[in-house]
Amino acid sequence: MEAKWLLCFTMAALMAVANGQESVKPLVKIVKGKKLCDKGWECKGWSQFCCNQTISDYFQTYQFENLFAKRNTPVAHAVGFWDYHSFITAAAQYQPHGFGTTGGKLQSMKELAAFLGHVGSKTSCGYGVATGGPLAWGLCYNKEMSPSKLYCDDYYKYTYPCTPGVSYHGRGALPIYWNYNYGETGDALKVDLLNHPEYIENNATLAFQAAIWRWMTPVKKHQPSAHDVFVGNWKPTKNDTLAKRVPGFGATMNVLYGDQVCGQGDVDAMNNIISHYLYYLDLMGVGREEAGPHEVLTCEEQKPFTVSPSSASSSSS
Repeated sequence: MEAKWLLCFTMAALMAVANGQESVKPLVKIVKGKKLCDKGWECKGWSQFCCNQTISDYFQTYQFENLFAKRNTPVAHAVGFWDYHSFITAAAQYQPHGFGTTGGKLQSMKELAAFLGHVGSKTSCGYGVATGGPLAWGLCYNKEMSPSKLYCDDYYKYTYPCTPGVSYHGRGALPIYWNYNYGETGDALKVDLLNHPEYIENNATLAFQAAIWRWMTPVKKHQPSAHDVFVGNWKPTKNDTLAKRVPGFGATMNVLYGDQVCGQGDVDAMNNIISHYLYYLDLMGVGREEAGPHEVLTCEEQKPFTVSPSSASSSSS
């Protein structure tokens, strides 16, 4: 049923994008004094966020191609896999919840650049002297190429038991690792990723869906999501302030990667993600000057939200 719905939804999105759809005039209703809108396939379901511009209004195919210019070159490792249609189809499910539709156009574009900055850095095969520069190679991968282990944690054998012979190595736009992460993501998306993690590397829309779900969803209870810390929904507590955690791009790295990236000073793992974000802001016409001051952009001095267990591996491919 899920696959059939996704196919129909994808066809609707493809037709709309292929037809060069102009901004759709929303249906509007007032509920308890609040304006709610429905914009059809891209922002459906009576949401305040659908009253704003949707992603396809300000981010179109040519911009996606600019950001990920080298992904289909012969030396890339996922040629023909990632495309704009897959992204916009996946994003449509989360736009009614504020993904890329929170605030005005500038705020929305910055969030999109932030999310894609994480994606680009985690799927890049760029290096210092790569053609086009090291930042032009995002979406080069859709899976870890030479996994060193199966990433099966028996601690979760009663909730997310490993399927014999299945490897839970990194796959996707924000690579998923470990059986429990595949299980949790699969539960949320209503797809059996615990038994079939390969679905992520076989379906670009699902891969983007999983990544956007992770962006929009707290990693742990009583923690904010990456979306919330970026768009200003999260209000730091006194303890957060003492831990130097402030809203902004730096906090998105803290939410998603914790001590793997943050609280370690001026490290390459952090700077690579920041570099992609700034590069994408420039390419999208926003400009890196909109990224904010240093303490907002980095997490080098932030105390991590999450400390990795000793068994955890880096979430980068």
